[in-house]
Amino acid sequence: MTSSDAEFEKLISDAGEWAAQDPDPITAAALSELTGLASSGVAAARQQLEDSFSGTLQFGTAGLRAALGPGPNRMNRVVVRRAAAGLAAFLKDAVEAASPGTRPRAVVGYDARHNSDVFALESAAIFTAAGIDTFLMPSALPTPLLAYTVRSLDCDGGVMVTASHNPPQDNGYKVYLGGRAVEESGRGSQIVAPYDSQIAASIEAVGPLDSIELAESGWTELPDSITGEYEAAMAGLADVENFPARELKIVLTPMHGVGGETAVSVLNAAGFTDVSLVEEQAAPDPDFPTVSFPNPEEPGALDLALAAAVRSGADIVLANDPDADRAAVAAKDPDTGAWRMLRGDEVGALLGAHVVARHAADARQGDTSRGVFANSIVSSRLLSRIAAAAGFAHEETLTGFKWISRVPGLVYGYEEALGYCVAPELVRDKDGISASLLIAELAAAAKAEGKTIFDTLDEIYLVHGLHASDQLSIRVADLGLLDAMMNRLRADPPESFGGSAIETFVDLAEGSEQLPPTDGLLYLTRDLSRVIIRPSGTEPKLKCYLEVIKSVGSAAELAETRHAARTTLDHILADVREALGL
Repeated sequence: MTSSDAEFEKLISDAGEWAAQDPDPITAAALSELTGLASSGVAAARQQLEDSFSGTLQFGTAGLRAALGPGPNRMNRVVVRRAAAGLAAFLKDAVEAASPGTRPRAVVGYDARHNSDVFALESAAIFTAAGIDTFLMPSALPTPLLAYTVRSLDCDGGVMVTASHNPPQDNGYKVYLGGRAVEESGRGSQIVAPYDSQIAASIEAVGPLDSIELAESGWTELPDSITGEYEAAMAGLADVENFPARELKIVLTPMHGVGGETAVSVLNAAGFTDVSLVEEQAAPDPDFPTVSFPNPEEPGALDLALAAAVRSGADIVLANDPDADRAAVAAKDPDTGAWRMLRGDEVGALLGAHVVARHAADARQGDTSRGVFANSIVSSRLLSRIAAAAGFAHEETLTGFKWISRVPGLVYGYEEALGYCVAPELVRDKDGISASLLIAELAAAAKAEGKTIFDTLDEIYLVHGLHASDQLSIRVADLGLLDAMMNRLRADPPESFGGSAIETFVDLAEGSEQLPPTDGLLYLTRDLSRVIIRPSGTEPKLKCYLEVIKSVGSAAELAETRHAARTTLDHILADVREALGL
């Protein structure tokens, strides 16, 4: 027998053992069929089987996220049961250390993806059996509502079963900590180190699957009123006194996700009554039939919404991703007459300026308090200039809201990937619904003055300089290629980008006083152009973030400056491709 034959026999044996313990008859049957095909020589089946059993799905700062299916390297009821049992043990230890003799509290939410409700229900049953006071959300609801509930019910832990904007075959397990399980600045936020490794170790220590107890009852299913509480809290963010304009025609798409009804309710309650949903994408559908990829950033994802906006004569399009923690905005660009989606950095600047304006209105009424603005390191530097000019502190963080949300004194934070936190005292995470409300408010204020949001952006550029950004994403089939490209850059660093010499180079893997270590490279050129290259934390991609800054003397120069910025970005893109060997 060859080593290959022995490896295959072990693979078949492992698959048989897994199928025998699998509580889900669907994945057990799928695994039996797969092993049969692999045993009969079907190469594709063998490859799929090998990948499903190539390792154990790793629990990290994003929790768990993978394709649904049988095996330890997929999302399924076996993997989720072990994750829930490990998290339960972690919460009990953490709460006991902080407050001896008390029971932990946890809340579980879920979206409308395949098996989300099953994973959530079993998690609630495992938490309850472990002695945790457990709350289960009443239905498939947005991720921000779960994050809100962790704080509003003062829970020590929270789980959201979602894969956000991933393809339909995926699901995930996102973990939040609160109450007594985490430090003050992280209460209600997603987990970061060292909690991720501590929870992972707790999961690893879980015994055999049949040792995990599931309660038949005992958890509390939250009433539908929890949704109303969230909606009222978000609608209460509206500043009607200082920004009374509400004449705005909105087309909104929840992208086949769970945010549509909640988003419309919040907007209506805040006075925006002319909101229409994209009919084909209004109802939750785990197969996302009208989009190839349920992410507003992907080409074509907003086509139906833009068509609806043209037909109805809408002012703006708002789009949430399937779990509604992100928000996208599109409007008609007066320069071209065509509808286009704004970049995340553009919306980030607009919201930052609007938060400043709201605080200025409060200051006129005696409230002179200031807070901190924050954005991820790969987001535009424009927010730091807006903050400085208005007297706000500003911080840069690593990519991800698990970092942004932990900034002490935070009043507004964003990341370029369409994530915005406009009410950290309510939701310590990105929230596409509350962000949509403030976007509508600033767009209505602009319309009342005879302007568009693009005019508002231009006003920001005139004060702080035109900040133009772009991205290059390289999707790979082999994760080893990401390491190879990063190693190539470290071994043979470029000398310039876009014709401007590199004056500052930072290997982010070394960390600094401001930032923990992360795999990434930052370049700053003499003309202040910036390039950051890093592997994605959630997808098999290498991501390159480009930004150029051009000063603008007057409104008459804006068109020419925009063209110059685009030309510089194109030259930098070409140089980045060359540096990566593409």
